Amino acid sequence: MNILTELFTFWQAQADKLGQQTLQHIGLTALALVLGVGAGVPLGVLLSRRPGLAPWVLGGAGVLQTVPSIALLGFLIPVLGIGYRPALLALFLYSLLPIIRNTLAGLRGVDAAVVDAARGLGLTEGQILRQLELPLALPVLLAGIRTAAVINVGVATLAAYVAAGGLGEFIFGGIALNNPAMILAGAIPAAGLALLFDAALAGVQHLTGRRLVRAGRILLLLLPLLAGLYVLPRATSKLLAGFSPEFVGRSDGLPGLRRTYGLRPASVVLAPALVYEAVRHGDVDLIDGYSTDGRIRAYDLQVLRDDRHAFPPYQAAPVVRQQTLRAHPELAAVLGRLAGQLSDSVMTELNYRVDYRHETPRAVAESFLRRRGLWHPAQLGNGATIKLGSKIFGEQYILLELYSALIRGFTNLQVEAKTGLGGTTICAEALRTGAIDMYPEYTGTGLLVVLQPSAALLDSLGPDPAAVLNYVRHEYRRRYHLEWLAPIGFNNTYALLMRREQARKLGITSISELSAFLGSSRK
Repeated sequence: MNILTELFTFWQAQADKLGQQTLQHIGLTALALVLGVGAGVPLGVLLSRRPGLAPWVLGGAGVLQTVPSIALLGFLIPVLGIGYRPALLALFLYSLLPIIRNTLAGLRGVDAAVVDAARGLGLTEGQILRQLELPLALPVLLAGIRTAAVINVGVATLAAYVAAGGLGEFIFGGIALNNPAMILAGAIPAAGLALLFDAALAGVQHLTGRRLVRAGRILLLLLPLLAGLYVLPRATSKLLAGFSPEFVGRSDGLPGLRRTYGLRPASVVLAPALVYEAVRHGDVDLIDGYSTDGRIRAYDLQVLRDDRHAFPPYQAAPVVRQQTLRAHPELAAVLGRLAGQLSDSVMTELNYRVDYRHETPRAVAESFLRRRGLWHPAQLGNGATIKLGSKIFGEQYILLELYSALIRGFTNLQVEAKTGLGGTTICAEALRTGAIDMYPEYTGTGLLVVLQPSAALLDSLGPDPAAVLNYVRHEYRRRYHLEWLAPIGFNNTYALLMRREQARKLGITSISELSAFLGSSRK
């Protein structure tokens, strides 16, 4: 199936979601433009009257323009939380510079003789501004609004990372899953909206005389109406879920819950780093997480029981290239020292120390190895280099540090760490191509994300950890020449989490009870 076929199939399957995200994207962009025009035009007028302030105001707006959008959102989240507030403020700030600068340039371009003639006719300064200067400056001013609109359509895709909706939900989900069709499903409409905004504003800009003034007034009325689209499609429910992009797209994530439980909560997409903070602060009521995450304990969260076994076993184990094991046969025994050493409770405690107490993964790993008698000072390290990879969350960093310390302590091999490789497919591809030699993975993830077996085969494997491990081990050897070593000892399965107090009040302890509650709330 080629990429275009996959794209159209995806659009067809997600037509309702695509429509909702498109309306949100238009509305959020328009709302930011309304605020940008409301602040930027008066500031431009002020600077035309007080030119001494222009370098300071334009300089400040220029500095804001240079701040990377993802960094700006990062600064705003601690103050404004998640949702539309940080996204809207970021878009507003990005729209200021072109609107202020073009308003000032347009007013400065008005012929001084024309203004003097108006004063000679007895017009007040306010009348000169409204009836003469602004209409004459309107083409240049509209060019600034046009620039701000195109910038904001692009930046608005990042709104999805803070649960503000928009077409970025598809884009970031596709990146997490290495799914080009899903990325294009959001990127193409976003690009189309940028072109549409640009063409519409260009058409207005090229009008002249009274038609231009009339079109400008219509635009000022139309933008608030478009901004209203942002609030129309936002779902309302007794519970709001916040899910990471990977969970939304993976077959063992939200799609699997829909098949098994019929679960369809009102939900927003969140950056993986934000889901726990969102439920902790009450911005959302339900999140996806991992059963050994230390923040479950720290934030007093309730893990909902997967009573119908929608999530397969997720035994953690190192996956290594067979070529690496043949070149360095001592490596298997060294890595095997960690086999069976980490139970669910032990891994949860280590994650708690990193996620909540903010200890470094290296310090936590060394402390654990010393307690278990597995610590050995690093050898000279004059041998070959073993490249270790990890995904982008705390548990993977801890495991990488554990394996790094074992390799350095019990062999003369050198270690190169490549942390934060992103989603599963990125790590798996890096391992297959030799960009890394090993990384810690989970059997359920290898089964469903990498191998993607048929539904019949999944049913035959069932929830048996040994059966899943044997199948994954055999298929990785056969297809990719990769080796799954002995499991580390813990099972880090996907989980649905709620605040414990809220779950107790609602009487929800399992996913079936959650599904029943959501079903009754829709009636």
